[in-house]
Amino acid sequence: MESLETPCYIVDDKVLNNNVNKLLSALNNNFSSFIFSYSVKTNSLPWLLQYLNGVGCYAEVVSEDEYLLVKELGFSTEKIIYNGPLKSKKTFYDALSYGGIVNIDTKRELIWLSEFIQSNVLIAKIGLRVNVDMDALLEGSADYPDDSSRFGFSIENGEFQSAVDYLKLKNIRLSGLHIHRTTKNRSVEGYKALCSFAIDVVAKNDLDLDYIDIGGGFYGDKPNSPSYEDYFSAIKSVLSQYFDINKLLVIIEPGNAVVASCFNFLTTVIDTKKIKNHHIVIIDGSRNDIDPFFHKNSYSYKIYNGNNFDTSVEIVNRQVITGCSCLEFDRIFEIYNSMKLKPGDKILFQYVGAYTMTLSPLFIRFFPNVYLYKENKYSLIRPKWSCKSLILNS
Repeated sequence: MESLETPCYIVDDKVLNNNVNKLLSALNNNFSSFIFSYSVKTNSLPWLLQYLNGVGCYAEVVSEDEYLLVKELGFSTEKIIYNGPLKSKKTFYDALSYGGIVNIDTKRELIWLSEFIQSNVLIAKIGLRVNVDMDALLEGSADYPDDSSRFGFSIENGEFQSAVDYLKLKNIRLSGLHIHRTTKNRSVEGYKALCSFAIDVVAKNDLDLDYIDIGGGFYGDKPNSPSYEDYFSAIKSVLSQYFDINKLLVIIEPGNAVVASCFNFLTTVIDTKKIKNHHIVIIDGSRNDIDPFFHKNSYSYKIYNGNNFDTSVEIVNRQVITGCSCLEFDRIFEIYNSMKLKPGDKILFQYVGAYTMTLSPLFIRFFPNVYLYKENKYSLIRPKWSCKSLILNS
Protein backbone atom coordinates (compact mmCIF):
# COMPACT_ATOMS: atom_id res chain seq x y z
CA MET A 1 0.00 0.00 0.00
CA GLU A 2 2.96 2.32 0.43
CA SER A 3 3.01 3.07 -3.30
CA LEU A 4 -0.64 4.17 -3.44
CA GLU A 5 -1.50 7.83 -3.68
CA THR A 6 -3.88 8.70 -0.88
CA PRO A 7 -6.66 9.23 -0.24
CA CYS A 8 -7.98 6.40 -2.36
CA TYR A 9 -10.58 3.67 -2.52
CA ILE A 10 -9.40 0.08 -2.91
CA VAL A 11 -11.60 -2.67 -4.37
CA ASP A 12 -10.70 -6.13 -3.10
CA ASP A 13 -11.32 -8.47 -6.04
CA LYS A 14 -11.38 -11.61 -3.90
CA VAL A 15 -13.98 -10.25 -1.46
CA LEU A 16 -16.16 -9.01 -4.32
CA ASN A 17 -16.02 -12.43 -6.01
CA ASN A 18 -16.88 -14.16 -2.75
CA ASN A 19 -19.86 -11.88 -2.14
CA VAL A 20 -21.27 -12.46 -5.61
CA ASN A 21 -20.64 -16.22 -5.57
CA LYS A 22 -22.17 -16.72 -2.13
CA LEU A 23 -25.20 -14.68 -3.10
CA LEU A 24 -25.71 -16.63 -6.32
CA SER A 25 -25.24 -19.92 -4.48
CA ALA A 26 -27.93 -19.03 -1.93
CA LEU A 27 -30.31 -17.98 -4.72
CA ASN A 28 -29.72 -21.23 -6.60
CA ASN A 29 -30.32 -23.21 -3.41
CA ASN A 30 -33.76 -21.69 -2.95
CA PHE A 31 -35.26 -20.62 -6.27
CA SER A 32 -35.72 -22.21 -9.68
CA SER A 33 -36.27 -18.84 -11.30
CA PHE A 34 -34.63 -15.66 -10.05
CA ILE A 35 -33.00 -12.41 -11.10
CA PHE A 36 -30.04 -10.91 -9.26
CA SER A 37 -30.23 -7.23 -10.17
CA TYR A 38 -27.56 -4.98 -8.70
CA SER A 39 -28.68 -1.66 -7.20
CA VAL A 40 -26.65 0.84 -9.23
CA LYS A 41 -27.33 3.71 -6.84
CA THR A 42 -25.33 1.94 -4.13
CA ASN A 43 -22.05 2.30 -6.02
CA SER A 44 -21.98 3.20 -9.70
CA LEU A 45 -18.26 2.82 -10.32
CA PRO A 46 -18.07 1.88 -14.04
CA TRP A 47 -15.47 -0.86 -13.47
CA LEU A 48 -17.78 -2.48 -10.92
CA LEU A 49 -20.81 -2.33 -13.22
CA GLN A 50 -18.85 -3.92 -16.06
CA TYR A 51 -17.69 -6.68 -13.74
CA LEU A 52 -21.26 -7.40 -12.58
CA ASN A 53 -22.54 -7.39 -16.15
CA GLY A 54 -19.82 -9.89 -17.00
CA VAL A 55 -20.98 -12.33 -14.32
CA GLY A 56 -24.59 -12.18 -15.49
CA CYS A 57 -26.15 -9.66 -13.12
CA TYR A 58 -28.98 -7.35 -14.10
CA ALA A 59 -28.86 -3.62 -13.37
CA GLU A 60 -31.49 -2.00 -11.17
CA VAL A 61 -31.69 1.70 -12.04
CA VAL A 62 -33.83 4.56 -10.77
CA SER A 63 -33.15 7.49 -13.11
CA GLU A 64 -32.42 8.44 -16.69
CA ASP A 65 -28.75 8.95 -15.85
CA GLU A 66 -28.38 5.48 -14.35
CA TYR A 67 -30.33 3.92 -17.23
CA LEU A 68 -28.09 5.53 -19.86
CA LEU A 69 -24.96 4.72 -17.85
CA VAL A 70 -25.58 0.98 -17.69
CA LYS A 71 -26.55 0.84 -21.36
CA GLU A 72 -23.33 2.67 -22.26
CA LEU A 73 -21.41 0.10 -20.20
CA GLY A 74 -22.90 -2.83 -22.10
CA PHE A 75 -26.06 -3.90 -20.25
CA SER A 76 -28.76 -4.90 -22.71
CA THR A 77 -32.22 -3.44 -22.10
CA GLU A 78 -33.47 -6.94 -21.31
CA LYS A 79 -31.15 -6.94 -18.29
CA ILE A 80 -32.35 -3.67 -16.81
CA ILE A 81 -34.95 -3.27 -14.08
CA TYR A 82 -36.28 0.27 -14.11
CA ASN A 83 -37.62 1.54 -10.77
CA GLY A 84 -38.29 4.79 -8.97
CA PRO A 85 -40.14 8.05 -9.65
CA LEU A 86 -37.36 9.76 -11.65
CA LYS A 87 -37.73 7.91 -14.94
CA SER A 88 -37.62 10.13 -18.01
CA LYS A 89 -40.25 9.63 -20.68
CA LYS A 90 -37.59 8.90 -23.32
CA THR A 91 -35.85 6.14 -21.34
CA PHE A 92 -39.19 4.85 -20.09
CA TYR A 93 -40.28 4.36 -23.70
CA ASP A 94 -36.96 2.74 -24.55
CA ALA A 95 -37.37 0.22 -21.74
CA LEU A 96 -40.94 -0.55 -22.82
CA SER A 97 -39.80 -1.11 -26.40
CA TYR A 98 -36.87 -3.44 -25.85
CA GLY A 99 -37.74 -5.58 -22.86
CA GLY A 100 -36.61 -5.71 -19.30
CA ILE A 101 -38.83 -5.00 -16.33
CA VAL A 102 -40.46 -1.67 -15.52
CA ASN A 103 -41.96 -1.18 -12.08
CA ILE A 104 -44.42 1.72 -12.13
CA ASP A 105 -44.06 4.12 -9.20
CA THR A 106 -45.96 7.24 -10.29
CA LYS A 107 -49.26 8.21 -11.90
CA ARG A 108 -47.50 9.94 -14.78
CA GLU A 109 -45.92 6.61 -15.76
CA LEU A 110 -49.40 5.10 -16.09
CA ILE A 111 -50.32 7.93 -18.46
CA TRP A 112 -47.09 7.50 -20.44
CA LEU A 113 -47.75 3.78 -20.67
CA SER A 114 -51.24 4.39 -22.02
CA GLU A 115 -49.86 6.80 -24.62
CA PHE A 116 -47.08 4.37 -25.57
CA ILE A 117 -49.34 1.43 -26.42
CA GLN A 118 -51.41 3.51 -28.82
CA SER A 119 -48.69 3.31 -31.44
CA ASN A 120 -46.04 0.91 -30.09
CA VAL A 121 -45.68 -2.73 -29.15
CA LEU A 122 -45.14 -3.28 -25.43
CA ILE A 123 -42.22 -5.69 -24.88
CA ALA A 124 -41.29 -5.05 -21.23
CA LYS A 125 -42.95 -6.68 -18.25
CA ILE A 126 -44.90 -4.21 -16.15
CA GLY A 127 -45.04 -4.20 -12.37
CA LEU A 128 -46.50 -1.90 -9.75
CA ARG A 129 -44.68 -0.73 -6.67
CA VAL A 130 -46.87 -1.11 -3.62
CA ASN A 131 -46.68 1.34 -0.76
CA VAL A 132 -45.74 -0.62 2.35
CA ASP A 133 -46.63 0.45 5.88
CA MET A 134 -43.75 -1.49 7.39
CA ASP A 135 -44.50 -0.58 10.97
CA ALA A 136 -48.00 -2.02 10.60
CA LEU A 137 -46.48 -5.30 9.37
CA LEU A 138 -43.71 -5.46 11.96
CA GLU A 139 -43.92 -2.97 14.80
CA GLY A 140 -40.81 -0.93 15.39
CA SER A 141 -39.18 -1.81 12.07
CA ALA A 142 -39.81 1.38 10.10
CA ASP A 143 -37.75 4.57 9.94
CA TYR A 144 -40.85 6.75 9.56
CA PRO A 145 -43.63 4.88 11.40
CA ASP A 146 -46.00 7.86 11.45
CA ASP A 147 -45.75 8.75 7.77
CA SER A 148 -44.92 5.31 6.30
CA SER A 149 -43.00 5.01 3.04
CA ARG A 150 -43.26 7.69 0.38
CA PHE A 151 -42.96 5.23 -2.51
CA GLY A 152 -45.48 3.18 -4.43
CA PHE A 153 -49.27 3.09 -4.66
CA SER A 154 -51.23 3.01 -1.43
CA ILE A 155 -53.64 0.18 -0.77
CA GLU A 156 -55.26 1.97 2.18
CA ASN A 157 -56.55 4.92 0.15
CA GLY A 158 -57.44 2.92 -2.97
CA GLU A 159 -54.68 4.22 -5.29
CA PHE A 160 -53.23 0.76 -5.79
CA GLN A 161 -56.61 -0.63 -6.81
CA SER A 162 -57.10 2.32 -9.14
CA ALA A 163 -53.75 1.59 -10.80
CA VAL A 164 -54.66 -2.09 -11.22
CA ASP A 165 -58.03 -1.12 -12.72
CA TYR A 166 -56.35 1.37 -15.04
CA LEU A 167 -54.04 -1.31 -16.42
CA LYS A 168 -56.97 -3.66 -16.95
CA LEU A 169 -58.89 -0.94 -18.75
CA LYS A 170 -55.96 -0.42 -21.11
CA ASN A 171 -55.53 -4.19 -21.60
CA ILE A 172 -52.04 -4.05 -20.11
CA ARG A 173 -51.02 -7.14 -18.20
CA LEU A 174 -49.73 -6.63 -14.69
CA SER A 175 -46.79 -9.02 -14.42
CA GLY A 176 -45.43 -8.33 -10.95
CA LEU A 177 -45.31 -6.44 -7.69
CA HIS A 178 -42.40 -4.44 -6.34
CA ILE A 179 -42.42 -4.56 -2.53
CA HIS A 180 -39.01 -3.14 -1.60
CA ARG A 181 -38.94 -1.74 1.95
CA THR A 182 -35.80 -1.74 4.05
CA THR A 183 -36.27 -2.17 7.78
CA LYS A 184 -34.14 -0.47 10.42
CA ASN A 185 -32.34 -3.67 11.41
CA ARG A 186 -32.53 -5.50 8.05
CA SER A 187 -34.01 -8.51 9.83
CA VAL A 188 -35.11 -11.80 8.30
CA GLU A 189 -38.49 -11.28 10.00
CA GLY A 190 -38.92 -8.09 8.00
CA TYR A 191 -38.65 -9.97 4.71
CA LYS A 192 -41.04 -12.65 5.91
CA ALA A 193 -43.55 -9.92 6.79
CA LEU A 194 -43.09 -8.34 3.35
CA CYS A 195 -43.72 -11.67 1.61
CA SER A 196 -46.87 -12.29 3.66
CA PHE A 197 -48.01 -8.80 2.72
CA ALA A 198 -47.42 -9.54 -0.98
CA ILE A 199 -49.47 -12.73 -0.73
CA ASP A 200 -52.31 -10.80 0.88
CA VAL A 201 -52.25 -8.17 -1.89
CA VAL A 202 -52.21 -10.80 -4.64
CA ALA A 203 -55.01 -12.87 -3.09
CA LYS A 204 -57.32 -9.95 -2.35
CA ASN A 205 -56.91 -8.53 -5.85
CA ASP A 206 -57.00 -11.90 -7.62
CA LEU A 207 -53.73 -11.16 -9.44
CA ASP A 208 -52.00 -13.60 -11.76
CA LEU A 209 -48.33 -12.59 -11.56
CA ASP A 210 -45.06 -13.69 -13.09
CA TYR A 211 -42.78 -12.14 -10.49
CA ILE A 212 -42.36 -10.68 -7.02
CA ASP A 213 -39.62 -8.06 -6.75
CA ILE A 214 -38.36 -8.22 -3.17
CA GLY A 215 -35.97 -5.30 -3.59
CA GLY A 216 -32.77 -5.05 -1.57
CA GLY A 217 -31.63 -4.02 1.89
CA PHE A 218 -29.85 -7.26 2.81
CA TYR A 219 -26.76 -7.50 4.94
CA GLY A 220 -23.84 -9.06 3.12
CA ASP A 221 -21.01 -10.78 4.91
CA LYS A 222 -21.27 -8.57 8.00
CA PRO A 223 -20.32 -10.55 11.11
CA ASN A 224 -23.17 -11.57 13.45
CA SER A 225 -25.79 -10.68 10.85
CA PRO A 226 -28.16 -12.80 8.72
CA SER A 227 -26.54 -14.65 5.81
CA TYR A 228 -27.81 -14.75 2.24
CA GLU A 229 -29.11 -18.25 2.94
CA ASP A 230 -30.99 -16.99 6.02
CA TYR A 231 -32.75 -14.34 3.94
CA PHE A 232 -33.58 -16.40 0.88
CA SER A 233 -34.73 -19.54 2.68
CA ALA A 234 -37.07 -17.39 4.78
CA ILE A 235 -38.43 -15.63 1.67
CA LYS A 236 -38.96 -19.01 0.00
CA SER A 237 -40.72 -20.46 3.04
CA VAL A 238 -43.34 -17.70 3.00
CA LEU A 239 -43.85 -17.30 -0.75
CA SER A 240 -44.25 -21.09 -1.08
CA GLN A 241 -47.38 -20.90 1.05
CA TYR A 242 -49.26 -19.30 -1.85
CA PHE A 243 -47.21 -19.38 -5.06
CA ASP A 244 -45.78 -22.25 -7.05
CA ILE A 245 -42.20 -21.40 -6.13
CA ASN A 246 -40.89 -23.40 -9.09
CA LYS A 247 -42.69 -21.06 -11.49
CA LEU A 248 -42.58 -17.73 -9.69
CA LEU A 249 -39.77 -15.39 -10.74
CA VAL A 250 -38.15 -13.93 -7.61
CA ILE A 251 -36.22 -10.70 -8.08
CA ILE A 252 -33.72 -9.31 -5.62
CA GLU A 253 -31.95 -5.97 -5.90
CA PRO A 254 -29.00 -6.02 -3.49
CA GLY A 255 -26.47 -3.24 -3.28
CA ASN A 256 -24.99 -3.12 0.20
CA ALA A 257 -24.71 -6.93 0.28
CA VAL A 258 -22.53 -6.87 -2.85
CA VAL A 259 -20.19 -3.92 -2.36
CA ALA A 260 -20.03 -2.78 1.26
CA SER A 261 -17.29 -5.16 2.38
CA CYS A 262 -15.13 -5.21 -0.76
CA PHE A 263 -14.28 -1.49 -0.75
CA ASN A 264 -11.76 0.07 1.63
CA PHE A 265 -10.57 3.66 1.91
CA LEU A 266 -6.89 4.38 2.54
CA THR A 267 -5.78 7.65 4.11
CA THR A 268 -2.54 9.18 5.35
CA VAL A 269 -1.94 11.23 8.48
CA ILE A 270 -0.89 14.70 7.31
CA ASP A 271 -0.54 16.51 10.63
CA THR A 272 -0.93 16.22 14.39
CA LYS A 273 -1.34 18.91 17.01
CA LYS A 274 -2.08 19.13 20.71
CA ILE A 275 -5.09 21.14 21.83
CA LYS A 276 -5.71 21.36 25.55
CA ASN A 277 -5.21 17.82 26.87
CA HIS A 278 -5.84 15.84 23.69
CA HIS A 279 -4.18 15.30 20.32
CA ILE A 280 -5.76 16.10 16.95
CA VAL A 281 -4.78 13.77 14.10
CA ILE A 282 -5.61 15.11 10.63
CA ILE A 283 -5.87 12.68 7.70
CA ASP A 284 -6.08 13.45 3.98
CA GLY A 285 -9.53 11.87 3.69
CA SER A 286 -12.82 13.09 5.04
CA ARG A 287 -15.85 11.72 6.81
CA ASN A 288 -17.65 12.54 3.55
CA ASP A 289 -15.69 9.72 1.92
CA ILE A 290 -16.67 6.98 4.36
CA ASP A 291 -19.88 8.19 6.01
CA PRO A 292 -21.61 10.81 3.83
CA PHE A 293 -24.83 10.51 5.87
CA PHE A 294 -22.78 11.40 8.98
CA HIS A 295 -24.74 8.88 11.03
CA LYS A 296 -22.21 6.24 12.03
CA ASN A 297 -20.95 6.10 15.59
CA SER A 298 -18.19 3.57 14.96
CA TYR A 299 -15.91 2.53 12.09
CA SER A 300 -13.94 -0.54 11.13
CA TYR A 301 -10.33 0.46 10.56
CA LYS A 302 -6.68 -0.58 10.71
CA ILE A 303 -3.78 1.68 11.60
CA TYR A 304 -0.42 1.18 9.93
CA ASN A 305 2.62 2.91 11.37
CA GLY A 306 6.33 2.33 11.86
CA ASN A 307 6.23 2.63 15.62
CA ASN A 308 5.08 -0.85 16.58
CA PHE A 309 8.50 -2.01 17.79
CA ASP A 310 9.81 1.32 19.05
CA THR A 311 9.55 1.30 22.84
CA SER A 312 10.48 4.99 23.01
CA VAL A 313 7.35 6.11 21.17
CA GLU A 314 5.10 8.29 23.28
CA ILE A 315 1.83 6.81 24.54
CA VAL A 316 -0.91 9.45 24.66
CA ASN A 317 -4.21 9.41 26.47
CA ARG A 318 -6.59 10.63 23.77
CA GLN A 319 -6.28 11.14 20.01
CA VAL A 320 -9.10 12.49 17.86
CA ILE A 321 -8.85 11.40 14.22
CA THR A 322 -10.32 14.10 12.02
CA GLY A 323 -10.90 14.61 8.32
CA CYS A 324 -9.24 17.12 6.03
CA SER A 325 -12.25 19.35 5.44
CA CYS A 326 -12.93 22.73 7.01
CA LEU A 327 -15.97 21.40 8.88
CA GLU A 328 -15.66 21.31 12.66
CA PHE A 329 -17.79 18.16 12.78
CA ASP A 330 -15.46 16.28 10.42
CA ARG A 331 -14.38 14.16 13.38
CA ILE A 332 -14.25 10.44 12.71
CA PHE A 333 -13.16 8.43 15.75
CA GLU A 334 -11.05 8.57 18.89
CA ILE A 335 -8.39 6.27 20.28
CA TYR A 336 -7.15 6.12 23.86
CA ASN A 337 -3.92 5.17 25.61
CA SER A 338 -2.18 4.37 22.35
CA MET A 339 0.99 5.19 20.44
CA LYS A 340 1.06 8.75 19.22
CA LEU A 341 0.34 8.84 15.50
CA LYS A 342 2.64 10.86 13.25
CA PRO A 343 2.53 12.25 9.70
CA GLY A 344 2.91 9.49 7.15
CA ASP A 345 1.05 6.84 9.16
CA LYS A 346 -1.81 5.16 7.31
CA ILE A 347 -5.40 4.48 8.36
CA LEU A 348 -7.40 2.00 6.30
CA PHE A 349 -11.18 2.28 6.68
CA GLN A 350 -12.99 -0.98 5.88
CA TYR A 351 -16.49 -1.84 4.65
CA VAL A 352 -17.08 1.49 2.89
CA GLY A 353 -18.40 0.40 -0.53
CA ALA A 354 -22.08 1.24 -0.08
CA TYR A 355 -23.49 4.75 -0.53
CA THR A 356 -20.11 6.44 -0.23
CA MET A 357 -18.69 7.05 -3.68
CA THR A 358 -22.11 7.92 -5.10
CA LEU A 359 -22.80 10.41 -2.30
CA SER A 360 -19.36 11.95 -1.82
CA PRO A 361 -19.52 15.63 -2.80
CA LEU A 362 -16.99 17.67 -4.73
CA PHE A 363 -16.23 19.53 -1.52
CA ILE A 364 -12.73 21.01 -1.22
CA ARG A 365 -11.17 17.94 -2.85
CA PHE A 366 -12.21 16.19 -6.06
CA PHE A 367 -12.89 12.47 -6.54
CA PRO A 368 -9.90 10.35 -5.45
CA ASN A 369 -8.11 7.47 -7.14
CA VAL A 370 -9.69 4.02 -7.11
CA TYR A 371 -7.44 0.96 -7.15
CA LEU A 372 -8.17 -2.72 -7.70
CA TYR A 373 -6.39 -5.16 -5.40
CA LYS A 374 -6.08 -8.49 -7.19
CA GLU A 375 -3.60 -11.32 -6.76
CA ASN A 376 -1.45 -9.23 -4.41
CA LYS A 377 -1.14 -6.39 -6.93
CA TYR A 378 -2.72 -2.94 -7.16
CA SER A 379 -3.90 -1.38 -10.42
CA LEU A 380 -5.53 1.98 -11.00
CA ILE A 381 -9.10 1.59 -12.30
CA ARG A 382 -10.26 5.20 -11.94
CA PRO A 383 -7.82 8.13 -11.86
CA LYS A 384 -8.55 10.93 -9.46
CA TRP A 385 -10.27 13.99 -10.82
CA SER A 386 -8.18 17.07 -11.53
CA CYS A 387 -9.34 20.63 -12.02
CA LYS A 388 -9.36 19.87 -15.76
CA SER A 389 -11.71 16.94 -15.16
CA LEU A 390 -14.13 19.26 -13.39
CA ILE A 391 -13.89 21.94 -16.07
CA LEU A 392 -14.38 19.46 -18.93
CA ASN A 393 -17.47 18.06 -17.20
CA SER A 394 -18.98 21.45 -16.36
